[in-house]
Amino acid sequence: MDKMTVRMPVAVKAKVTESLKTKLIADLERRIQQINLDIEQFEFTAKRALNEQENHDSSLIPALQHQIEDERAKRVAAKQEAEDKLKRAEKLEYGAEIGHGQLERTVELEIGTDLDKLLGAEIVTEDGKIVAFRA
Repeated sequence: MDKMTVRMPVAVKAKVTESLKTKLIADLERRIQQINLDIEQFEFTAKRALNEQENHDSSLIPALQHQIEDERAKRVAAKQEAEDKLKRAEKLEYGAEIGHGQLERTVELEIGTDLDKLLGAEIVTEDGKIVAFRA
């Protein structure tokens, strides 16, 4: 066999523009608001579950409290991660390139093909439009 056709990843990068930065910040602010609402709902539900458990079988309360703490920690960590991303988004400089996903392409390989060059392929976008291909 002298040739092989394979699927390879292609990184998609976006140039930071005013509209992209505004969209990223707005999306992250919405995500933080949603997480805050989710945490409030969780706290309400957890409190209710603890109260109900006190009325039925109080021996299970420590296990329930542990479960609640674990879930609370996950939600707080998700909020912290979103807040960290928001801080990074606010500091993005116009014209910088950021990762914006990954696509795949089909490539025909031959003996002697420079695999490193193919693996470094990128598509660069600006405001949703392709502005460059890099190999």
